[in-house]
Amino acid sequence: MTGTTTALLRHFADLRDGTHGHAPAPHERDRAAKERLFEGTAGLLDGYARAALIEINTALLLDTGLISTTGVRRDEDGGLEARWELTWPEQRDAGVDPIRLHAHYGAAFHHPHLRGATVGDWPLNVFTDEQAAEELPVLRAIAAADLHNLVFRCDYRIVPAVVEGSER
Repeated sequence: MTGTTTALLRHFADLRDGTHGHAPAPHERDRAAKERLFEGTAGLLDGYARAALIEINTALLLDTGLISTTGVRRDEDGGLEARWELTWPEQRDAGVDPIRLHAHYGAAFHHPHLRGATVGDWPLNVFTDEQAAEELPVLRAIAAADLHNLVFRCDYRIVPAVVEGSER
């Protein structure tokens, strides 16, 4: 089984069992316990999220981008979120969103998810560094899909590697 299918199985088992993570006790069903798990998950994902954005910045943005992070914080709906964003001059000049890796645990959600600025939700059930490392392909895919969608919304000229002719 791949890391992706294993993550989906964890996700579906949580839905089946009404739990989140490796804590099946009834007290772990409360929101505060799940939020503590999410805070740990965001910490585990940090290096992998940065790695996915660094790869895009190096290969496609020719190191013109800046990565920013929020850490875990409350969102406007009372849930929790953590964001990793990659901005670069052409994107800012075009007025489009940055590439975003967004871990979020919505106030009404059973458990957390990942998404991008333009890419929908993916389950986020990560509790160990090994599980976080298995999410690197998903983080890469979200970042790449975000960049594709931003080009579609705007223009290929927001990608320096294409403008410079270094796409080969």
